[in-house]
Amino acid sequence: MYSTGVDLRLAVLFSAGGLAFGWGYFAALRRGIDAYAAQRAVFKSLLWMLARLAAAALFFACAVRWGAWPLVAAFLGFLAARQIAVRAARRAA
Repeated sequence: MYSTGVDLRLAVLFSAGGLAFGWGYFAALRRGIDAYAAQRAVFKSLLWMLARLAAAALFFACAVRWGAWPLVAAFLGFLAARQIAVRAARRAA
């Protein structure tokens, strides 16, 4: 038997990390959209957008350093957080 190199504990850890990061990312996105829609602090909203994108790049760059499976797991956790955020936004509307 040969191994595929998948460390299940590491994948679960990065999946949980992706979920937590995604939750924060989409919460910050929601606050930025609310501020932009109210036309308050438009420049500040743009800076927060750049900060969110930089944080996402750093998070996924960290995940890719551990390998392909942790990256995939982190992305799946991030997508799960996106689904949670979309459902919450639909309920609020």
